[in-house]
Amino acid sequence: MIQLSMKRSFCFLSLLFLLTSCFKDEPKNMECDILEAWVEGDDLSSHFFQQSDMRIANVPSDVHQLAFTVKSQAELPLLKVFFSITPGATIVPANGSAQDFSKGPVVYTVTSEDGAYSRRYTVSFTNPAKPAVEESKMKFDFEHYELNKDEKTVRSNRYYVWYEESADGSRNDNVWATGNGGFILAKPNAQPEDYPSVADANGYEGACVRLTTRDTGSWGQTFKKPIAAGNLFFGEFDPQFAFTNTLLTTKMGIPFDEEPAKVTGYYKYRPGEVFTDKDGLEHKDRVDAPSIYAVFYRNQNAQGEKVVLHGDDIRTNELIVSMAEVAELPATDEWKPFEMTFKSQTPVNAEQLKNRGYSMALVFSSSKTGDEFVGAVGSTLYIDKVEITFKPKEENQ
Repeated sequence: MIQLSMKRSFCFLSLLFLLTSCFKDEPKNMECDILEAWVEGDDLSSHFFQQSDMRIANVPSDVHQLAFTVKSQAELPLLKVFFSITPGATIVPANGSAQDFSKGPVVYTVTSEDGAYSRRYTVSFTNPAKPAVEESKMKFDFEHYELNKDEKTVRSNRYYVWYEESADGSRNDNVWATGNGGFILAKPNAQPEDYPSVADANGYEGACVRLTTRDTGSWGQTFKKPIAAGNLFFGEFDPQFAFTNTLLTTKMGIPFDEEPAKVTGYYKYRPGEVFTDKDGLEHKDRVDAPSIYAVFYRNQNAQGEKVVLHGDDIRTNELIVSMAEVAELPATDEWKPFEMTFKSQTPVNAEQLKNRGYSMALVFSSSKTGDEFVGAVGSTLYIDKVEITFKPKEENQ
């Protein structure tokens, strides 16, 4: 009996040792990301246009510049910014420590639990940045572009990104986005000119944007995403959903304090030769077509929470105020003008508009059904000289 008890004790101690060893050998987290950032305090809300501007949620893994929008940077008090970071990671300056953002950005460094990796984040509180408006018009000539920059050097200088100049002449990176950041997952060795969204020197005047539907190779066949349409849109691309729900990768829309009336510009288009479905099967009776449309919507819900539209609700969300779309875009090798007028569904609230309570999504795509991975490889849409005309402000009073 004593011997049996000793055996049981030995087995128990052995099991405990094995479990302890497993816990000790568990590798430490190598990630070093900021997942969310926010400021707290009712006394601070007067510095922001909306309560929702005090929080930046769901920070994409490839973003390292976090910008809060405030009414006046110069009038900011000391602010405590709080962060949600990857488990086990540390952040310097300390999480929630008071910092002076009135004189410019503050750099935070996040270090992984294992201490081997770190990422630097620039956190700023800035006045609203938007392209210059002249005579109630906002113009985009697509002359400002470069190859992407990423702290992970393997993904730097791989594809084109576009930026604008704000009214004060400063650079604004928060206007245009593309799906190029997802295409790199399908074809990591592709050259910049082989991506779906590319800068082209031969525009209507100067440079333009060239959007081409591309083959995604073996990656696309595996995930039943055989094509990637070239696209360009107001908003942000979030690659974390590229393997799951690709419609969520597109965060469409940027805040506006003016109501759009119409959008004009110039285009060229040539469809690809072979139209296929998501299984890669050819449909000889179908011809690819491009898409140009825009949506104006309220960017916060009844609870005051920030709202961004995605590919799955960009045309159906109940907060949509007005929409515009170019009905037909015939194939042409010559530059042709296009125009679309917003059709209102609900009236705009002047006070909410003044406080940037509305966002506009402007979308260009080389394949109209590209979000369903249906279209023709080689379909190419050129875009240049885009103008947004706004309604007179007295109409919203």
